[in-house]
Amino acid sequence: MTTVLRAGRLFDGTAGTLMPDPVVVIDGGTITAVGSALPVPDGATVVDLGTATLLPGLIDTHVHLAFDASTDPVGGLAARDDAAALAAMTAAARQAARGGVTTVRDLGDRGYLSLRVRDAAAADPSLPTVVAAGPPITTPGGHCHYLGGAAGTADGVRAAVRERAERGVDIIKIMASGGNLTPGSRPEVSQFGPAELRAAVDEAHRLGLPVTAHAHGTGAIVDALAAGVDGLEHVSFMTADGVDPVPDAVLAAIVSRRVALGLTIGIRPVPGAVLPPGILSRMPLMIAALRRLYEAGAVMTAGTDAGIAPIKPPDVLRWAVAQLGQVGMTPAVALRAATSVAAESCGLGHRKGRLAAGYDADILAVDGDPLQDPAALHRIRAVYVRGMPAGD
Repeated sequence: MTTVLRAGRLFDGTAGTLMPDPVVVIDGGTITAVGSALPVPDGATVVDLGTATLLPGLIDTHVHLAFDASTDPVGGLAARDDAAALAAMTAAARQAARGGVTTVRDLGDRGYLSLRVRDAAAADPSLPTVVAAGPPITTPGGHCHYLGGAAGTADGVRAAVRERAERGVDIIKIMASGGNLTPGSRPEVSQFGPAELRAAVDEAHRLGLPVTAHAHGTGAIVDALAAGVDGLEHVSFMTADGVDPVPDAVLAAIVSRRVALGLTIGIRPVPGAVLPPGILSRMPLMIAALRRLYEAGAVMTAGTDAGIAPIKPPDVLRWAVAQLGQVGMTPAVALRAATSVAAESCGLGHRKGRLAAGYDADILAVDGDPLQDPAALHRIRAVYVRGMPAGD
């Protein structure tokens, strides 16, 4: 059961430099030792990856396995019964793992199907670890209502949180604002008021669950922060025709409370595919707002929204790491955002996101130096998921 990986260099998930001549010792699904030129235990199986660089498996903090990364992901899901949807979600999860994304946090499914993928992964090394929210809580007719998570009052929101806790979710996702995938919904408009958001947070925290809020408009961001959410998704500060500057009080609250921001960053180049005009025109201002948050010390990860479009395949996080440079991150900081920082954001910082003794053996091996050339993440030599080669 002991496997030893040898390679040319190693990024451990936290350092700003690469370890030379690394040896990683794996027992079952756990790393037992990491070091430069360590001795090989007797009887171990040695895998020599030559000059490759080892790094922790990537962690995407915002995916939708139920969406098929087509031009009509909502229609595609509607056309599938639960059995077909589960099969498609499993295939998407497997594609993520083959692409080096060994942990995903699914922030919106139908029928709690992501929990079934999560549970299947325990016995299937081709699947990444899944952190699952189940259907997001939204308003009747609100953003992603077709996923089945509508609640209209504070009491209804509390009941929705309890239902998810009883089903065994890992996190509560609530739609504080509208979004772009739902006809008639406007991302800059708030869906829930302070009372409903506070009800969600209070009930979730009482049950030991974190809460992350989908929040585009400034009002939704302000209300979600006041309610005490643990995370914010998108954080675009959108208005009807532009982008608000980040209010000083909002910036201070995000930084001081260490609220985790999931940035909707990560685009795979696809011929003929472009961002919606409304997003494209706002992009410079949104990037400027995120850069200000980053420079102030906000906790940031890449929550790519994988699945919602052809430019967002299940393994789009590999492209997001380089694109985090737009907000000011160096390659080393961006890699931390996609490994150790992402693990902390998902509640898995004690066993994911680092190559260190006692951590899960989720390992990506690439050709090249990702601290100098983030495109090295696309030159995959091997992926290990909980100690097993992905796909085996």
